[in-house]
Amino acid sequence: MRPPTPERRAAGVAATLLVLMAGLAVPVFAQENAPKAARKAPKIQDSFAAVPDEPGLPRVMLLGDSISMGYTIPVRELLKGKANVHRPAANCGETARGLADLDKWLGDGKWDVIHFNWGLHDLKYLNAAGQLVDPAKGKQVASPEVYEKNLRELVARLKKTGAKLIWASTTPVPQGASGRVQGSEVEYNRIAEKIMRENGVAIDDLHAVVEKDAAKNQLPKNVHFTPEGYRQLAESVARSIETALKS
Repeated sequence: MRPPTPERRAAGVAATLLVLMAGLAVPVFAQENAPKAARKAPKIQDSFAAVPDEPGLPRVMLLGDSISMGYTIPVRELLKGKANVHRPAANCGETARGLADLDKWLGDGKWDVIHFNWGLHDLKYLNAAGQLVDPAKGKQVASPEVYEKNLRELVARLKKTGAKLIWASTTPVPQGASGRVQGSEVEYNRIAEKIMRENGVAIDDLHAVVEKDAAKNQLPKNVHFTPEGYRQLAESVARSIETALKS
């Protein structure tokens, strides 16, 4: 077989470059045409990364579902140099999961402040396969009565840590959110508030933070938030932690 001529070699290189450029252009094009909220959303999975303690700073634990995962990194940035902010490498889910995994999440270390929430996963409806479904077609994960029982036990266990506790109210369930009933968080927050006041636990009212401008802060038909919404939640969380550390 005769070696390719210089002209053929040049043509082959050009063809290869065109293929590579086309392959690179697809993700760039997709990124540029993605919704702005999607492009700028917090890197939620990054919140699972272990962070080393800076000596001499208080230790803070954030417990909560994907909402807390969304504000973990902004809270760390806001409290940089003021506190070591940790969270479990997990979605803390419903109160039943909290009861099962709390000791593992807290570990053996000392905590100065624990900021926590359970609620959105308790009030949702699932089918037999564990999928979010219309309430008429599924079963609620935890009724208000079960939620109260579980939350009381969680608070009792958290108090044994000796940490200053902060309860974050459950954020709003908007109309059209899958597997949930709009406004159902209000009853769960009422139950939680009663428990917290009985136990002298501070309350970070994240529900009120969202309600100030829900159209701007929350995604449509979704319990999750825009980058601006997560920023506002993070600011409230950071303020409540700083207040607890100073008291």
